[in-house]
Amino acid sequence: MTSKITIRNLDFFYGQQQALFGVTMDLPPTSITAIIGPSGCGKSTLLRVLNRIYEEYSGERASGEVKLDGKDILDPQVDLKLLRSRVGMVFQSATMFKTTIFENVAFGLRLNPALSHAGISQGVEAALTRADLWSEVKDRLSGSAESLSGGQQQRLCIARALAVGPEVLLLDEPTGALNPGGTEAVEELIVALKREVTIVLVTHNLHQALRCADQVSFFYLGKLIETGTTRQIFDAPVQTRTKNYVAGKFG
Repeated sequence: MTSKITIRNLDFFYGQQQALFGVTMDLPPTSITAIIGPSGCGKSTLLRVLNRIYEEYSGERASGEVKLDGKDILDPQVDLKLLRSRVGMVFQSATMFKTTIFENVAFGLRLNPALSHAGISQGVEAALTRADLWSEVKDRLSGSAESLSGGQQQRLCIARALAVGPEVLLLDEPTGALNPGGTEAVEELIVALKREVTIVLVTHNLHQALRCADQVSFFYLGKLIETGTTRQIFDAPVQTRTKNYVAGKFG
């Protein structure tokens, strides 16, 4: 199996507290890997490693090996701006910039000095189209992003991440704050996007993992307990802890 991201013996520390223990796993390209497990098990921490966002906070460190297309992203020489353009991230709560819909998406595009105004406009439209939002907002791009519904705001965050052309998209509980309609729209978008990007989806919602994911990884107390195809994890898990978790015996 080819891997977009290869993780080997990954440990992670918040100061002296260890949060991940020897994680080894592969994330296949153009697919959805769901990361499941109870609160505090290391799911979101794993995402923080994959684009090294933890570097923004003092005292946090990772060791081991995390390769993106065969190159170790934990190497101190890695260009973090380039890495984060290749590995985008969307959080549970939609983080709107207090500006227009257009400028929310154009933000990352403006960091490219080679792009003209027309190029930026084309990039915004393309990203909003990919996020299945263009038809809903094309006539109010100059309006406030905060005027959008919750589901639209989350899709706008996805569009903003997509605008700079990432190869990997990290989604941390992307529907956790949405109503059923907003959740359905975001899930449909996620499934459609896997044709273009590799997606890592952290979710507490087992039904969401079942609906969306190609493979599922179960974490418990900072350790990867089991990874398998979605059907195997839900229908025939190998580990007892996995079986008990997906059966709802703890969570």
